[in-house]
Amino acid sequence: MSGRRLKVQSLVAGILFSALTLIAWTQLWFTVSVNETTTSTMAIAVTGDLAAPALSAFSLAGLALVAALTISGTVLRIVLGVLQFAIGAGVVASTAAALANPVAASASAVTKVTGVSGSHSVAALVETSSQTAWPWLALVFGALTAAVGVVVAITGLRWPGSSRRYQAIADTDQEDSSNPVSDWDRLSGGSDPTSR
Repeated sequence: MSGRRLKVQSLVAGILFSALTLIAWTQLWFTVSVNETTTSTMAIAVTGDLAAPALSAFSLAGLALVAALTISGTVLRIVLGVLQFAIGAGVVASTAAALANPVAASASAVTKVTGVSGSHSVAALVETSSQTAWPWLALVFGALTAAVGVVVAITGLRWPGSSRRYQAIADTDQEDSSNPVSDWDRLSGGSDPTSR
């Protein structure tokens, strides 16, 4: 596979998985049933922004990283690939923590509705909890973001360089500018030295 194709596919995958993680973050993750009284319960919907608040920062960082990759040099691509792997690992860790303990991940939503705070007090109120597919999808998107980071770090050396628009322009004046006499001669001839 050509370096240009690898670059395009890696950039598109980075954008796609970061955007999908951000979408998953906005969706319903858990529904917890809380004891209102001894005989009735209330269902509380918990979205990803409450269950795993760090996902938005990771997603936006992933999108910014892809923008930086479009104009980065060879060495910087490797560094950004490692950073993208770390962003994906952060998404996985945040999501896994929410999946491991849905009651703790739902605590802020329960506190907002009931006014009860503290991990033990909230856990005592929660009768049952159920989860949707969105946290599992966020976990997959995080793992795929990390995989893209590995691909970038490994194949970044084969990518083509950035366009000439981002490169420094060398002074191509053919005349010898180190000679003060030739500078005066060009000035006397009507050449503007500030136009170089």
